[in-house]
Amino acid sequence: MGFKSEIARIFAGINSKSEEKWIKHPVEAQTKIFRELISTAKQTQFGKDHGFEKIQTYEDFKNQVPIRDYEALKSYIDLIRNGKSDVLWKGKPLYLAKTSGTTSGSKYIPISKDSMPYHIKSARNALLNYMRETGKSAFVEGKMIFLQGSPELEKENGINVGRLSGIVAHFVPKYLQKNRMPSWETNCIEDWETKVDKVVEETLTENMTLISGIPPWLVMYFEKLIEKSGKKNIKEIFPNLQLLVTGGVNYNPYREKMIELIGEDLDVIQTYPASEGFIGFQDSVKANDLLLLLNHGIFYEFIPADEFFDENPSRISIRDVELDKDYVLILNTNAGLWGYNIGDTVRFTSLSPYRIVVSGRIKHYTSAFGEHVIAHEVEQAMQKTLKKYPAKVSEFTVAPEVNPVEGLPYHEWFVEFAEEPENFELFRQELDKNLRSFNSYYDDLISGNILQQLKISKIKKEGFNQFMKSQGKLGGQNKVPRLSNDRKIADEFYKLNLVEAE
Repeated sequence: MGFKSEIARIFAGINSKSEEKWIKHPVEAQTKIFRELISTAKQTQFGKDHGFEKIQTYEDFKNQVPIRDYEALKSYIDLIRNGKSDVLWKGKPLYLAKTSGTTSGSKYIPISKDSMPYHIKSARNALLNYMRETGKSAFVEGKMIFLQGSPELEKENGINVGRLSGIVAHFVPKYLQKNRMPSWETNCIEDWETKVDKVVEETLTENMTLISGIPPWLVMYFEKLIEKSGKKNIKEIFPNLQLLVTGGVNYNPYREKMIELIGEDLDVIQTYPASEGFIGFQDSVKANDLLLLLNHGIFYEFIPADEFFDENPSRISIRDVELDKDYVLILNTNAGLWGYNIGDTVRFTSLSPYRIVVSGRIKHYTSAFGEHVIAHEVEQAMQKTLKKYPAKVSEFTVAPEVNPVEGLPYHEWFVEFAEEPENFELFRQELDKNLRSFNSYYDDLISGNILQQLKISKIKKEGFNQFMKSQGKLGGQNKVPRLSNDRKIADEFYKLNLVEAE
């Protein structure tokens, strides 16, 4: 064992003990953060507008602060971008993380002097926790890579603006700088395909031990490596590769494809980073759920997903959540986000400690007929189907077909197969059966002859990448929504001639 890996292993043990306090006392940890957030923000414009000086309890807070999405918070963000201080949080943010928006175009999420350390600490702790659990720390001796956005930042009234992954690149610890790949110049390349080609060139002969990125872009990187090298799999190229770190989307739908490309089932740490805050990470390689980080500058609220669009939905803290129920995740952060709907739904798998899986996006669902199918359900249905009828799926998304040329409406699954099932029709029927088992409303619609069984439209090889490129969203933290409630994405697939003829 090298000196660096031995030191890392010792530090992992020390760090684990320091984290045990809040893990064992989660409600107390959240209560403390709540009080600190309110106290610190009393003199901000938002705090004054919402009577923070009168807030003593969580019930008070709910009465004073409504749930908001970005569009509803945008007037405050605009003040910050115009140079005003003490708007949402004390002073000015260190950074504005620029992300893809919806109705308001690009979003600018504040990252403060208080919140930035938690982005770094959380990523570090995910690795330290892995070392503590497995005893494996040799990967710190080799080369590491994160497929990320450009670290080049712009200035706007004294505030640095850029992509979260690019901002984080400025905080790689000095002791890891020599291990970091690719070069700064390559990371600054904006065009994703050009960047990946350059990353392949720079890393092909290196001793890569840790590779991190969003699963669909890791697939692209690995496929290009194999093509360039002429090797059978990634393990032949990087024999010392020990660990994958992923985020952005659920890793499980990509697992079989990754095993094929790598040549073995490598250790994986799934993480849940967002511009709004680092929310959780997989704290055991033996499970796929994520430890919810309750002592990292965020006070969490939860709204039952099936109540979210009601006039007065329930709004609860960590104390009152239940297992196996979907909640819309609401954040209050030490960067000044208040009652903020991040757009994700989560499901608790454990209450001691609090662990979650990301079950979908509250705006990304299919409910054209009242079924409210979410990402967790379609991903489960696909995984279960693949176990019975083996195939290799590169990517998929689902949209409703409300007005078919003939017959009843249906769900249309757009699937890019790396390897098709032997019996396509049995695969389709099984997929429909499995979705019915996970969503009773969908089952009722099929049984009641309101919908016909789902249909699968095969997408041409590299079709999803071509679609993302056409939208200007190839690479970085961008990903295709797993579900839509309209035909916008579906129509683009047909418009771009990406659907295979039947």
